[in-house]
Amino acid sequence: QVQLVESGGGLVQPGGSLRLSCVASGFIFRLYALGWYRQAPGKQRELVASISSRGDTNYADSVKGRFTISRDNAKNTVYLQMTVLKPEDTAVYYCNAVLAGGVARFGSGQGTQVTVSS
Repeated sequence: QVQLVESGGGLVQPGGSLRLSCVASGFIFRLYALGWYRQAPGKQRELVASISSRGDTNYADSVKGRFTISRDNAKNTVYLQMTVLKPEDTAVYYCNAVLAGGVARFGSGQGTQVTVSS
């Protein structure tokens, strides 16, 4: 049974920072590329950052230079460090294993809400 448990979201002012965490279980974590997706109200879910099993990273243009994805295979955990947050970053953030084309491999966890507002 795959489980993905996201945490670390909250309310932050524009320009602030947050660090999201996702603890995964039920699959061989170290073998998969992992990613962070987000879904804002009324918008499609989008992949914002991914990290390969080797540690290579990719970012959506909208977050490049502000977000950093990392992983700890010993803890089955993937992180998203978010800095210089903008109101348009407001969304529910989800982690998942990532397949070719950015498709999520498993069913979603509950996500963690990030709200950027003054």
